[in-house]
Amino acid sequence: MADETKKKTPAKKEAKPAAEKAPANEAAPAEKVEQAAKPAEERPAKKGAPAAEAPAAAKPADAAAKPADAAAKPADAVAIPAAPTAAELLGEDLAAKKIVKAKHAKNISSGIANILATFNNTQVSITDAHGNLIGWSTAGRVGFKGSRKSTAYAAQQVAQDAARQAMAHGMKEVEVRVKGPGSGRESAIRALQAIGLEISTIKDVTPVPHNGCRPRKKRRV
Repeated sequence: MADETKKKTPAKKEAKPAAEKAPANEAAPAEKVEQAAKPAEERPAKKGAPAAEAPAAAKPADAAAKPADAAAKPADAVAIPAAPTAAELLGEDLAAKKIVKAKHAKNISSGIANILATFNNTQVSITDAHGNLIGWSTAGRVGFKGSRKSTAYAAQQVAQDAARQAMAHGMKEVEVRVKGPGSGRESAIRALQAIGLEISTIKDVTPVPHNGCRPRKKRRV
């Protein structure tokens, strides 16, 4: 019996500490739940930790700064001017020189525009329906010299100069007749249309040999 009592007593002593520890362990989760229930503002801030409101306030500022930077980029970009087109060049010339009605105007509304485009020059002459000359111009008269006389830009200036002379006499509509293989064929026609003349028809009257004259004898080398 004595041995049994001795064995039982240590079991009771061991049970007491376990019972005492249990309430302490139960209280710990309760404290954690209370701390989690508290709002973020009431919780004590840890040392060295950034405030909770700082990042929230910084985000809108950063978001507002991004559109400003994006808007500033197009302003900084330098616009490269494009090369002037033929239509723009024609428009500037038309604005620079106004068409003034001649003193002794012939009042001819329709006529014929003859364009001679060779490899070295461009000539434009505008006549009435019977062939009487009203206005004419060449690349040399406009101010071109040398190889520049055969360019398409020279043909534009020539057609404009001849058209202004004809429009001063009341010319409004023309029939275009083109002769020659030069580079100013198309540019001269476009210049006539751009300056304000109505083109009714366009004809190609370039002479073509058709087995007519006897060719020269072959060169001996």
